[in-house]
Amino acid sequence: MENNLIHVEVAHALEGRQLIMPVEAQQGITAAEAIEQSGILQEFTDIDLGKSRLGIFGKVSKADAVLQDGDRVEIYRPLIADPKEARKKRAAEGKALKNRARKTPTKA
Repeated sequence: MENNLIHVEVAHALEGRQLIMPVEAQQGITAAEAIEQSGILQEFTDIDLGKSRLGIFGKVSKADAVLQDGDRVEIYRPLIADPKEARKKRAAEGKALKNRARKTPTKA
């Protein structure tokens, strides 16, 4: 490896498909620049970098974050459901099941 080159990966996953693209770039490259250079935007044409959240090894990061050798930039897909609403729904369903269990007579 030349002194001024680093190796990073750019990753994106959908429910049925995952792609990790290797990128060799100059030191000082940002997450957004690595994404552009990787070609992943041509593979996943629905990615909107203006709206997508990014991370480096699972930690949310900004597009202008400068990458280090060996970093993996992750492009996160939008949430399908609001996590707070999903928890409320699960809690309500659990409560309903618990109430039904109490009303069901048991055989002695």
